[in-house]
Amino acid sequence: MTKLKIFIAGHKGMVGSTLVHALKAQNVELITKDRKELDLLNQNEVQKFFKNEKIDQVYLAAAKVGGIHANNTYPAEFIYENLMIQNNIIHNAFLSGVKKLLFLGSSCIYPKNANQPIKEEELLTGKLEPTNEPYAIAKIAGIKLCESYNRQYKKSHGIDYRSVMPTNLYGPGDNYHPENSHVIPGLIYRFHQAKINKLESVTIWGTGTVRREFLYVDDMVRAIIHIMNLEERLYIKHVNSMCSHINVGSGKDLTIKELVEIIKEVVDFKGEIYFDKTKPDGIPRKFLDSKRINTLNFKPKINLKEGLINTYKIYLENYKS
Repeated sequence: MTKLKIFIAGHKGMVGSTLVHALKAQNVELITKDRKELDLLNQNEVQKFFKNEKIDQVYLAAAKVGGIHANNTYPAEFIYENLMIQNNIIHNAFLSGVKKLLFLGSSCIYPKNANQPIKEEELLTGKLEPTNEPYAIAKIAGIKLCESYNRQYKKSHGIDYRSVMPTNLYGPGDNYHPENSHVIPGLIYRFHQAKINKLESVTIWGTGTVRREFLYVDDMVRAIIHIMNLEERLYIKHVNSMCSHINVGSGKDLTIKELVEIIKEVVDFKGEIYFDKTKPDGIPRKFLDSKRINTLNFKPKINLKEGLINTYKIYLENYKS
């Protein structure tokens, strides 16, 4: 029996690298390409790649990503590069006969003032958070590209292109840049630096009262593989053709203050924590409604503290002080 040939776009990122590790345990042929081998922004290169490789499935985890600072500084790059990556891969996957594709989105697709917990139906019901609007627009376009190809070509070509929207992810392979990282890696970096430099305190932006949700990357990858391989009759029973994306959250949120206390304990920082209340908080709560994926028999396995302990352990193994 011929092995399934699976292309993972973005195999060096946090989700992509974890996905490679998970799929290696299965009886499949994995195809990965770094930027020197395949420029995903180049339509001709991507077209040639799909034509030559005869791929069966695509996991589209490639994206230009970054925190608020990066999104504000490079908005043109964020919208252009993400649109091009998605368009090139989805369109050329279709042209080459790929039947199954899974697109990895982001929870920033939802309106700034969406009802909480955020259901999939909240998409396009209000204005986006201005700081990462270009990135969010690109991700929304990716969802709609998958949906539109399904609507136009499912019956004639038998394609099945799906999308998942993760909550805030963390874990091995994250970006620990002091300015461009997300919340958890940024806090791990700062507390670790404070610990090794024997600082007396760490100051956190905002009041610490806003609530956020976090999911360990291994659980996200389990969800991605689960959704990709879900029987079509089950999948279409729980989505509709113009709202087919699926949220993936942990099902629990907490305040930033609670998160900070856990990370302080995990890193074993002995100093004080101060909150700079003059700095902005962001939206009061961001919590995904994950009922749809829960109904499809998926639930996360790794709790926040367990995930943070593992993340910090791997951080210590891979990053110099």
